[in-house]
Amino acid sequence: MELLFGCLIGLALWFLVRVLIMGVYTVDQNERAVKTVFGRAERIDGRTTNDDPISSFLREEERERYVYPQVRVIGPGGPYFKLPWERIYKVTIATSTMDMAIDPEDPTANSGGTRLAAVTKDQLNTGLTGQIRFRVSESNLYAYLFGIKQPIVHVMGYFVSVLRQRIANFEAKDGAGANDLPGSEVTGVSINDLRKNLRDLNEYMDLECRSTAARYGIVFDASLITGIDPPPEVDSALAAINTAHNHVSSDISLAQAGADQKIVQSRRAVEIATLRAQAEVEPIKLLAAELNTLRGDGPEVLEAYLRTVRLRLYEKAKDFYLEVTK
Repeated sequence: MELLFGCLIGLALWFLVRVLIMGVYTVDQNERAVKTVFGRAERIDGRTTNDDPISSFLREEERERYVYPQVRVIGPGGPYFKLPWERIYKVTIATSTMDMAIDPEDPTANSGGTRLAAVTKDQLNTGLTGQIRFRVSESNLYAYLFGIKQPIVHVMGYFVSVLRQRIANFEAKDGAGANDLPGSEVTGVSINDLRKNLRDLNEYMDLECRSTAARYGIVFDASLITGIDPPPEVDSALAAINTAHNHVSSDISLAQAGADQKIVQSRRAVEIATLRAQAEVEPIKLLAAELNTLRGDGPEVLEAYLRTVRLRLYEKAKDFYLEVTK
């Protein structure tokens, strides 16, 4: 009887410890939690990810493939209480940074996670370096916790495939080069185009990866591709091409600057000559206008004016000759 009573007391104590003490939990500020009851997550009835704005970035045929139920998200705070048949899954929603060359399944791949290989449109095997920033999507915790076994592996695979496809088909926009002078472009070298347009490449990756929240429950904050390096065997040749390109661009710039200076000087000379001609013509125009006015007042007035002018000229002249009519 005493043994049975002791077992009952022990069972009661275990129940109190298991339910009351171990059933209490809290959620930190940078965490979110999902509760499961007998292994089934608590869901919001009738709502899926297709009802959330994150699904707008999926193509129409992908919406049926990547449809997940909306679950009840437990926000930061506490203490909360759970029963023994319930389980709490916590995830951090803080932004994480990772080298984009890291392979979560094989740490030795991509030169130990330091250099991602990609082939350009002119068949050059180039190396890419950079980082990605990502965080768990609070709107699609079901996909991250229960829908996919290793979400980060799927996300990195998707990111790398999109990036390699873009590198293989990348073409610089018209006028996107560093120099728009005629003859300054280096044709047929896609690595130069990629280096000049790193910002466009990063923006393209950000746009293409907006669907990862609906696919895998992970949001890309940014992709930061910082380096594009050619293979060692073509590095010297590419450097020579770039050096020649810089010399040509410099010569063209100097020639254009000299031509612009001469054009400005010629325009200035024309303006000065025009002003001088106008200064010489203006007194003649004023004199003609004055004579025309005097003529309108009558022939006597014009003759008197001419006589006055002759007298002034006689005063200035040292010698003068008169025509005598025989």
